[in-house]
Amino acid sequence: MRKALFLAFFVQIAITAVADAAGPYGSIHVGNWQGGAFTDDNTGAFSHCAATTGYGNGVILVVGQNASNSWLLGFASPSFRLTKGNTVPVDVTFDGQAQARLFATANSDIMATAILPPNVARTFQKASLMVITTGNSNALSFNLTSTAPLLAVLANCVHTVKAGGVKSAGEFTAPKAVAAKADAPNAPGNPKTGRTGTQTGTGFVISANGHIVTNHHVIHNCIGDIKGNLTGEAPTTLRVVNSDAANDLALLQGPAASFKTFARIRDRAMHSGDSIVAIGFPYRGLLSSDFTVTTGIVSSLSGLYNDTRYLQISAAVQPGNSGGPLLDSSGDIVGVVTGKLDAMRVAQRTGTIPENINFAIKTGAIRDFLDNSVVAYETVAPGTELKTADITGNARAYTLLISCTAAEETAKR
Repeated sequence: MRKALFLAFFVQIAITAVADAAGPYGSIHVGNWQGGAFTDDNTGAFSHCAATTGYGNGVILVVGQNASNSWLLGFASPSFRLTKGNTVPVDVTFDGQAQARLFATANSDIMATAILPPNVARTFQKASLMVITTGNSNALSFNLTSTAPLLAVLANCVHTVKAGGVKSAGEFTAPKAVAAKADAPNAPGNPKTGRTGTQTGTGFVISANGHIVTNHHVIHNCIGDIKGNLTGEAPTTLRVVNSDAANDLALLQGPAASFKTFARIRDRAMHSGDSIVAIGFPYRGLLSSDFTVTTGIVSSLSGLYNDTRYLQISAAVQPGNSGGPLLDSSGDIVGVVTGKLDAMRVAQRTGTIPENINFAIKTGAIRDFLDNSVVAYETVAPGTELKTADITGNARAYTLLISCTAAEETAKR
């Protein structure tokens, strides 16, 4: 009992030592990992979300994400003899292969913390075994149990607290969908009548772990379960991993076994005039139950008011295309379709009706979002130019209809 109490006390010291922090606020419970949200003692501002677990080798691991969305990995032990503020080189090997050198900073005489580069964080997320060495010390092994769901929960914790403050802290273990509950008819986005309709959009699989990219507005105000299905296949329930309203991106996840393949992201910039293909499920229930395909070109390398996060495209898109893949002539992802210019509003202001002005989120914003969500996506160089029919055939295996029940006023995205 005394040993258990000491471990619990030391875990608390370790988790708050990531910064001069107060907390935890709310709670995180994933496997043997425990933690919550923390604030900076000096300013009172939200600092980070973190969780810890102890190992038989006497070391406690601390994994966290700070308010700047950087990933943190800490090592703590009462046997350490560190000098606060000093840098400690740490060599890390995952599953006997991938190796990285981290530079941890001693937070105290018993703990050091390193910032994980995005590629190392992705490897950490997928690995089963981590071995670390520091200087002439013996190698220490750590079985990485439940790290993939842990990182998703930590990201959810950071997103929730940044949006609502520590007062919004609760049980972070189950990532919360950005959805109003069915028993809350007066929640933001719901009409007081409580009437609902079907809200639909498009998404695409972006990782071997079943992660799916779509628009934030496709799932915003969903009530209850969010469903996703490939053409001709039964729908499956998706969970919300992360959502970014500012950049209109959302990350969902379904059973990895349900998807045979996933999309790759083009690693080169697009140019004005390049050919593109847009795929999605517009006007679900009115048009074909299969997805539709439109082609066009990149009309401009920026969106409204020179917003460089977007591409302007000539491929026609309609309500329901939102969140769908925008593909280059090799069939690789170059954007996420997000919407079209409101022709009626522009006509009211200018007296002319704009034609075929549509927008997609560029891959830079997508990759930043995926990196911050610690998703292992793949990038590729432009390959052989394919026929549109071949691009469409390949996309069938990873393009999904996204649907949910939502307030009537927001139905049909």
